[in-house]
Amino acid sequence: MSAAAGASAFRFFPVRVERIVDVTPSLRRVTFTGDELEDFADPGWDQRIKLVLPAVEGGYAHLPTGADWYGGWRTLPTDRRPPIRTYTTRAVRPGAGQDLDDAAEEPKQRRTGTAGASTGGEVDVDMVVHAPLGPAARWLESARPGTSAMLLGPSRAWLRTQPTGARPGGVDFVPPTVTGRFLLGGDETAAPAIARILEQLPASARGIAVVELPVAADADYLPAHPGIEVRALARDARPHGERLVAGVKRAAAELLPEGAPQQVEEIDVDRELLWEVPRTARGGAALKRADVYAWLAGEAGAVCALRRHLVSERGLDRRAVAFMGYWRLGRAEG
Repeated sequence: MSAAAGASAFRFFPVRVERIVDVTPSLRRVTFTGDELEDFADPGWDQRIKLVLPAVEGGYAHLPTGADWYGGWRTLPTDRRPPIRTYTTRAVRPGAGQDLDDAAEEPKQRRTGTAGASTGGEVDVDMVVHAPLGPAARWLESARPGTSAMLLGPSRAWLRTQPTGARPGGVDFVPPTVTGRFLLGGDETAAPAIARILEQLPASARGIAVVELPVAADADYLPAHPGIEVRALARDARPHGERLVAGVKRAAAELLPEGAPQQVEEIDVDRELLWEVPRTARGGAALKRADVYAWLAGEAGAVCALRRHLVSERGLDRRAVAFMGYWRLGRAEG
């Protein structure tokens, strides 16, 4: 399913599982390899990609390609439609496959072999281990080295045809050029993106990251940063999002100057997608400077509550915050 050179910013990559590692009790790292991953681009930050799982009938035989692949995918009968889920790239290693013995940074708790070296490259995707078992969770439970899959991700060939600084899409961590402090917040589904952001922010960056995780042992997943205080909050038996909302509110009170409350439209997260980032926010031209830039992602109900608090109550400029409802309690991704 190779794309022709320059055809699209994103393309399909046939891959197979190289290894599987439990990095924490709730997060499992799946390393994919494939001969075509040499063309897999790595813009970094919170880059989103799609994991395409095999359909019940025919695997990937009926997966459309081309510019309108999504429209064709939606028309497929359910049993022929490959399930699609969205994830963040945790790491991309183009070129020769990394030998397992060289993976010194990978945790050793649970490791499921390797499928053999690849010359194409590797992509790490960290997935939440959870119930109930939907298509992705079932796939994660059954996946082994050698298991086939498909990634939809950014193309290096496309990037080479674009002006310097161009992005293929799927990156929403785009702070103003001059940002005083950062406020990062999310649940376990946003933890891979937050971890990547923390690794890429310069040492001079300042701020607070608040992450709600299922259990205290998951806190080791988050990297330290010299200027960002990382607050990992264990959910344990509490309702999902409760500790995240409270923790971000406390962090906002520490970071944000008093501002004039702004009117914000209510969003019914059971009917609408909550995805408001600076380039789509109302309020005029994009900001070049901000005292605080906020990036918030996770369960849509919690993110909606934080949107209301930060914009309506604390007066944070909507052009200095990204609100992203990654998922909704009780609803599978379409």
